[in-house]
Amino acid sequence: MSSLSLAANRNRAATWALIGAAALILSAAMGVRQTFGLFIGPFSFDRGLPVTLIAFAIALHNLVWGFAQPFAGAAADRHGAAPVVAVGAATFAAGLALAAAATSGWMLVLGLGLLVGIGISCTSFGVVLATVGRVASPQTRSVAMGLASAGGSLGQVLMVPFAQEVRVHAGVPASLYALAFVLLLAAPLGIVLDRASRQRTADAPHEKHAQPASLPLRETLAYASRHRGYRLLTLGFFTCGFQLAFIATHLPGYLLLCHMPVGLGATALALIGFFNMIGSWGCGWLGGRWRQHHVLAWIYLIRGGAIALFVLLPTTNVSVVVFAAVMGLTWLGTVPLTNGLIAKVFGTRHLGTLFGVVFLSHQLGSFLGAWLGGYVFDTTGSYSLIWGATAIAGLVAALLHFPIDDRPVTEESLVAA
Repeated sequence: MSSLSLAANRNRAATWALIGAAALILSAAMGVRQTFGLFIGPFSFDRGLPVTLIAFAIALHNLVWGFAQPFAGAAADRHGAAPVVAVGAATFAAGLALAAAATSGWMLVLGLGLLVGIGISCTSFGVVLATVGRVASPQTRSVAMGLASAGGSLGQVLMVPFAQEVRVHAGVPASLYALAFVLLLAAPLGIVLDRASRQRTADAPHEKHAQPASLPLRETLAYASRHRGYRLLTLGFFTCGFQLAFIATHLPGYLLLCHMPVGLGATALALIGFFNMIGSWGCGWLGGRWRQHHVLAWIYLIRGGAIALFVLLPTTNVSVVVFAAVMGLTWLGTVPLTNGLIAKVFGTRHLGTLFGVVFLSHQLGSFLGAWLGGYVFDTTGSYSLIWGATAIAGLVAALLHFPIDDRPVTEESLVAA
């Protein structure tokens, strides 16, 4: 067997090991995050903490996650994924342990809000998928990130029933400690990400010339801030966070207002998680065959149209299931596409940092979607206005994405800027 064939086989093995490790890390981090709603009632009833305070702690981790993501991505770009994932998993686990032992509001806010937010910024998309993007070839990058995202979605399906079973049989503290242990198990997996990255660099040096131009971080960020496509992408990702957070937070309550069965809201969220596995892979596949910003634009159009039809048509069991399926298929498929588009335009050297800045916009949208939904309902007694805004936001995001210039930047354009 020739040396080129051996290198190709090692590359394939390294890529699959990378995808598997990335999926497991994302499963742990994103799956644990999905369980927080299970603990609102117990924290309130058993420990006498106000629901508003508990909700604030959970909402705070979204903001901390968003603000910490660029720094976590920059650390992974500079030092590799292994130390960042390890520190992040330990911090995430410490936050859960502090919440398990919390006897006061400030302990809960520090645990679920600050420490969890920092921890998840080191163990989620900006670090893990950025590493996948660096290792995968430009031709397979979108598909590889889609596969990692799809595998990571499995944790969102499995962790909720796991946490619920432990909570019912052993109590809230035991459930949170069990989730913390799961995160500690994921901590060493960052080593696999870095090994795959080194293997790829050793076996495929000939691909380096194909990367877009790359300057030091400060110059790259300065150029990106003036790049029209990067600004449009950042604005569009705000809509993604706004839509997802509003639906995840307020869909169950909206269905109760529509006199639907009590358990239908939980079923809808579970269906969103299931179809998200299919959608994340499918969107990655589409991004490998069509221009990624066009796929993103169609995702936002489909979301906006589905939301409009869901609100305008009569609410039935069938309409809820169809809506959940469509939302799931378009739920987090935006993440590998956004990562892939940034890598295509700016290269992979500072991918974690550049995605982190865009992701901050997503998290600001998430905070606003969750909070504004409650505010509008408290003010008007209805979700109608916020549903309308969510549908219109999909159209606006699509219009922002279609004109994005996805041509790789050149050394001359970076230096000239």
